[in-house]
Amino acid sequence: MNLTPAASTRRARAVFPAVLLLLAALIIVALLVGDVPLSPAEIWAGLCRQDAHAATIIWDLRVPRLLVAMAVGAALSASGLVMQAYFRNSLASPDLLGVSGGGTAGAVIAIGTGWASASLLVLPMMAVLGSLAATGAVLILARRGTGPERLLLAGIALNALLGAVTGYVLTNFTVSYERNAQIIFWMLGGLEDRGWKHVWMAAPIPLAAALLWPLGRPMDLLSLGADEAQSLGVDVRALRRRLLALATVMTALATAVAGTVGFVGLVVPHVLRLLVGPEHRRLVPLALAGGATFVLACDLLGHLAGLRVGIVTALVGGPFFLWLLRRAP
Repeated sequence: MNLTPAASTRRARAVFPAVLLLLAALIIVALLVGDVPLSPAEIWAGLCRQDAHAATIIWDLRVPRLLVAMAVGAALSASGLVMQAYFRNSLASPDLLGVSGGGTAGAVIAIGTGWASASLLVLPMMAVLGSLAATGAVLILARRGTGPERLLLAGIALNALLGAVTGYVLTNFTVSYERNAQIIFWMLGGLEDRGWKHVWMAAPIPLAAALLWPLGRPMDLLSLGADEAQSLGVDVRALRRRLLALATVMTALATAVAGTVGFVGLVVPHVLRLLVGPEHRRLVPLALAGGATFVLACDLLGHLAGLRVGIVTALVGGPFFLWLLRRAP
């Protein structure tokens, strides 16, 4: 569906406030819903620290979890948007191309070897290194002229290889039940027991997002093709480096705090592009807000149904991916 510029502007003006209102409503629900029921009055007293019991539940459990959920959703959605523009491929996303799997493998190695216990920085650093390795593999394939279908198949193969690395670490390096449980958590993706240390681990995500927004116009030109963008004054090589660096770091940090949460980078950018058109200066802030809303909603649904957020996003994203394949020419 092709939208005129005027229609795209009108829709963006309607969609963005709607997404923010939905996000605000979900934040309120996330504060209310939990293993220990709290009334709105208790929530307010806890937020103001007038009730010690409610304050502990809210500030130590629920607020960190919802902040991590929002950061993870925003990071994965924006990363998917970047990769679709970079590869000019509507099926490109961090999880399908193996970038999320690389981050998971790096985090699993850090946990299985015990390195993660040395410092809070080790886990995100290993996740970033794993995601960078996966991104490098994807770039090598892209430089060889890999088409959309072959690039997707290469991502499947890369994910299988990274899964084998994870399985090897799980069976040969773990020496305790605690490490096994941590690795399984990262493999499945989840937001249980997320605390303030995980919020600090995800803190660079807003900075990366802020650096991404000014690149909206160059991303529009890059979507036309590298030669066209170069002729219009875009330093394509520098732009690609910046885009991939930002997308990889955001994906790695999201993986480091929540494990593998799939399909966010595929579903959210697609839906928003259908709603407001292809202009990236609109899509970048919408993708950030939409991703945060999507993951927070999936986490709430998962909490009510007793499912991890990674399972819920897969249940939503799997059929959506099959629909995209069916409608592709």
